[in-house]
Amino acid sequence: QVQLVESGGGLVHAGGSLRLSCAASGRTFSSYAMGWFRQAPGKEREFVTAISLSGGNTYYADSVKGRFTISRDNAKNTVYLQMNSLKPEDTAIYYCAADLYGSASYFKAYEYDYWGQGTQVTVSS
Repeated sequence: QVQLVESGGGLVHAGGSLRLSCAASGRTFSSYAMGWFRQAPGKEREFVTAISLSGGNTYYADSVKGRFTISRDNAKNTVYLQMNSLKPEDTAIYYCAADLYGSASYFKAYEYDYWGQGTQVTVSS
């Protein structure tokens, strides 16, 4: 069992930055690929980014590529999402998720075994 707790969301002006954190419980954090998804009001949950077990591979949705950076610290059981050059369309609830051993379908929400409660990110224009 893994529990995920996100933090770092908030209100920011367009062009600003935020850093989200997701702290995981348990001693097997390094066995999980980690992902970030987001859901805006009235829209489906969408893939944002993912990182492999060791952190050697990262994947991004086209909409955030070049602006967002995912990283992980397995010693701290934490995954991070650095978000720069934020746009109003980035406004959403951001969720972190854990996928045991990872998979090629890292962009599919159904692949993930555990989810956090989400943190709100609001970008004003």
